[in-house]
Amino acid sequence: MKILVVLTSHDQLGDTGKKTGFWLEELAAPYYRLKAAGAEITLASPKGGQPPLDPKSNEPDAQTEDTRRFEADAEATAALADTKVLATLDVADYDAVFYPGGHGPLWDLAEDQNSINLIQDTIRAGKPAALVCHAPGVLRHVLNEDGTPLVQGKQVTGFTNSEEAAVGLTEIVPFLVEDELTAKGGLYSKGPDWGSYVLQDGLLITGQNPGSSAATADALVKALS
Repeated sequence: MKILVVLTSHDQLGDTGKKTGFWLEELAAPYYRLKAAGAEITLASPKGGQPPLDPKSNEPDAQTEDTRRFEADAEATAALADTKVLATLDVADYDAVFYPGGHGPLWDLAEDQNSINLIQDTIRAGKPAALVCHAPGVLRHVLNEDGTPLVQGKQVTGFTNSEEAAVGLTEIVPFLVEDELTAKGGLYSKGPDWGSYVLQDGLLITGQNPGSSAATADALVKALS
């Protein structure tokens, strides 16, 4: 079981002068769930190399057992420091793709043609794609073979408008994940803010927020088995 994990390369939080990137728990929790299932994991990003970590995701109140384990894991941190360049990879070499969130993906992966192609090719090859928190926003330009939005008519979730408001970034992000998925015809639903909520519709698996990371990975493992 080979799984490609796609991370953001974007580190600027709009024009605030603050940093963003990927959210550590959304990589760490799935990483160990997938490893425990026997997966061989490849990390990739648009620019390759070390992807930017959202500094808020490593503050004490955001740390978890999995994030602390990841940071102390020499193999994991070495892989993170040397992510593959997304454009050089072939979906045929993997059984599934997984996208951690963080705000970064809203700026780069959502508009990155290599990422769009990767998800389209994954689904069309009959392989599952799982995305958590802000990462479902990268589906905004992903299409079915007939040209309709991939999410149209599908049960999907992702970071809620109320969760975005709670972190004070509603006016900063380029788009709101909940609004975008709905606008593209997705059958969007959500659980309580910050609680674990995961949906699977065919090959597409989406999780609502950081607390949904492990369950999203579990759903991917189940889909592969």
